[in-house]
Amino acid sequence: MVVGGTLGVVLCLPIIGIFFVRYMWPVMGYREAVWAAGFGVLFATFALGWMLWRILLRPMIELRDRAAALKAARAGALDPLDHYGTSDMQSLGQSFLDMGRTLQSRETVLRSYADHVTHELKSPITVVRGAAELLASDGLPVPERDRLIARIEGAADRMTALLDAQRSLAQAQEPAARGEVRLSDVAIDAEVLHDGVVPLSRETLTVVLEHLVGNAKAHGAQSVQVSFDGALTVKDDGPGISDGNRSRIFEPFFTTRRDDGGTGMGLAIVRRMLEAHDAQIELVPSDVGAAFEITF
Repeated sequence: MVVGGTLGVVLCLPIIGIFFVRYMWPVMGYREAVWAAGFGVLFATFALGWMLWRILLRPMIELRDRAAALKAARAGALDPLDHYGTSDMQSLGQSFLDMGRTLQSRETVLRSYADHVTHELKSPITVVRGAAELLASDGLPVPERDRLIARIEGAADRMTALLDAQRSLAQAQEPAARGEVRLSDVAIDAEVLHDGVVPLSRETLTVVLEHLVGNAKAHGAQSVQVSFDGALTVKDDGPGISDGNRSRIFEPFFTTRRDDGGTGMGLAIVRRMLEAHDAQIELVPSDVGAAFEITF
């Protein structure tokens, strides 16, 4: 519409100028009519240029500046634009901001993971190094040797679990196939209180429920109940989550089961996977145990 209107104005301006001179020549004189038509065309040209700048060029300049701000990690780089111009430019601008937000989120996750994994891997590596030095000692009793070997195996298992969690986290951020599945077809290890069709693929919902149900039972829950009524609720009868840990449960590597081999990546993976499907998960108040609500 903007391009068509602009072409129409450009086509009509000379014609309007010619007719203006022809009909106003007898009234105001030839020279005066030509000057008036020229100023009119010049004014219309400036008005058209200002309109094109405001509608098309200004949003493009703002998007360019936002790209530079995002690259420099400046605050406000992902704030909505003050002016989008047209609906197409608004759609383009919003898509750009959403893409920048996604890339920034992934960069934050990778940086956070790099910091955490460096710290987490130091402990098992130290165990392996120390055990290997002791194993090299002469005359080491068999029970002590077995104990050191077990510590090496435990450290290796820990590192493997951390690397597997990292791979799962990376996969969770990738856009997966969309779909929908009935809750009762997937919730095998949980009691379905209210059935419904969940707007997630079978594979995605399976992974989400496996993490949530498995995490609940690992913390002592005897039963887990799920229901769907526009939002998916997962509730257990376990000991619940303390007030001090409620704000940290979705942080990568945060776990209260470190001695039992927990990596603290389960809920982080669930959250990233749901975000890739435009869904959100949060811990909601519950009288007994822990309750999670997933909204779409």
